[in-house]
Parts: sequence; structure tokens; C-alpha cells
Amino acid sequence: MTAPTDRVRFLIIDDHPLFREALHSAVQMAYPEVDTVEARSIAEALDLLADAKPFDLALLDLSMPDVHGFEGLLQLRTRYPRLPVVIVSGYEEPRIISEALSYGAAGFIPKSARKSDLAAAIRSVMDGAIYVPETYEGLPPGADSTDRADMVQRLSKLTPQQLRVLQMLRQGLLNKQIAYELQVGETTVKAHVSEILRKLNVYSRTQAVIEVSKLDSAELFRDQVGF
Repeated sequence: MTAPTDRVRFLIIDDHPLFREALHSAVQMAYPEVDTVEARSIAEALDLLADAKPFDLALLDLSMPDVHGFEGLLQLRTRYPRLPVVIVSGYEEPRIISEALSYGAAGFIPKSARKSDLAAAIRSVMDGAIYVPETYEGLPPGADSTDRADMVQRLSKLTPQQLRVLQMLRQGLLNKQIAYELQVGETTVKAHVSEILRKLNVYSRTQAVIEVSKLDSAELFRDQVGF
């Protein structure tokens, strides 16, 4: 637990300058002496996390330019499992909130929340609670299948590099293109793909993409432009 008088350090990850400013203002309301650092992409956030002193909390927008769906959250949780990550998003559907929590989010704050509510939610998470909107009642019985929960569990077993390869597979990149992006040999990429298939318990890269896509894209964000 961190007292309000302690100096805390937050990472704000959002590609919209106006909302980064709004989040910064809400954070300062909760912790007047806070240090905030801003990232405009997941890649920039990972660089900051790798090079800087530890952060106490990350505030993440789901809709980021360099990732799809929950990939950004999954990357942060896999590489920095002790860092609390709170989703601050304009997508407020119960299924999206439920999925975010299943991926290990420490809370879910709607972007429509008032600044005072944002500040209260941040304080709640820093006190060790998992914050969800008051209107969130969870999913109805049977809405979240065992298969989906099982796939989330399998995804958690992937290494950060394997997650990057899986993300590129979803983008339709070939092994040689992935090798170029990661600056490794094609043999290394093939080894990563084999491990991804084994850990996800699927038999082809196409099946891997299809199964993982069921967790977000078409089902969860149908007709949501830009996500």
C-alpha cells in the first residue's frame, strides 16, 4: 500500500495527447507529488520500463497504434508481472472488461469517468483493490466459455519474444519478414513458431491466429473503427 504522501511514479500509455493530459490531471488529483511519464505506443512504453527506475502503476489505453486488442496488456503483464496495469478505455462493454481482468489488469476505468472518479479509482488500485465501474456486473452465466479461459492461460506461458512473433503472425507476416523485423535468423523464427504452436496446443500457424483472434477482434470489437 502506498500512502498519498509518498512520491509515486506512474506511466501513462495513450496515443492521444489530450487524454494523456486529462489522465495526468486525474493522477495529480490523487497524488499531488506524483511523477508521471508518458508513452505514445506500447513499444515506447516497453523502452521506458526497461531503461527507467521502477513504476508504481501503468495506465493503458487498449486502442494503441502498434498493437491489436489485448496484445499491449498481455505484453506488459508478461514482461513486468509485478507492475499493476489499469486499463483506461472508451470501450465499456462487460465482455471487454471481463477479458481485460482475465488478462491480469488491475482495474478498468472508462474514459467517460469524471476526473474525480478517475482519481478515486487510481487510489483504490494503489491500495490493492481491483477497480471496475459501478455499473459492471460481470458476464451472465455461461457467457465466458472454458475454452476462452483456457486459451488465456496458454497465452500466459508464451515468452515476450514468442508474443511478438505471434503478434506478427496475426499481421500476416512470413517467417523471413518476422526474422527481418526481429533481426534474427529464420531458423530462430521457426523455433519460436514451433514453441507457440506447442504451448497453444494448435497444429498450424493459421489455427493459432484463428484461436487467438476469438479472444478479441471480431467477437469483442465488431464495427469498432480503429481497434
